[in-house]
Amino acid sequence: MAKCEICGKSPMFGHNVSHSKRSTKRMFRPNIQHKRVMIEGVFRRLHICTRCLRTLARGDK
Repeated sequence: MAKCEICGKSPMFGHNVSHSKRSTKRMFRPNIQHKRVMIEGVFRRLHICTRCLRTLARGDK
């Protein structure tokens, strides 16, 4: 479910690296919001990342 329905952004994986350089697995999760958004004149409920939400709110400015 943690996937943006517009851009497809989903969790990415990497490592926590301590001071002694030991690496353990970690996950980078996108900030997904459940919002009601107007697309092509129709309101739809979407799981959308905050970057896409900002882009949609910006419009044609």
